Amino acid sequence: MIETVVRKRIEILADTPLAKRVTRAIDKVEISGWTILPVQSGSGRDGPWRDERVTGSDKSLILTIASEEKAGLLSEELAPILSSHGLLLTMWDVEVVRGERF
Repeated sequence: MIETVVRKRIEILADTPLAKRVTRAIDKVEISGWTILPVQSGSGRDGPWRDERVTGSDKSLILTIASEEKAGLLSEELAPILSSHGLLLTMWDVEVVRGERF
């Protein structure tokens, strides 16, 4: 049987122009990698929204996996802009193979 370890999966929904700021924070706390996915539409507290590249209000989902310690450091690093810039940060436990990579 393949051995797994528990890590934190972290997803950050942000306006696309903020994606570089988020990935700099990920790099700063020394999380080893990240992925950016485009988001086309959704709905939230303010109702439905759609991808709008012309006005710069398109959204991206930044995904990373990290140890609990590094996940906490990333949360602290992003805390000042979570509300002011409307970021949505979620994290939960996942099992990963090759845990030493995260």
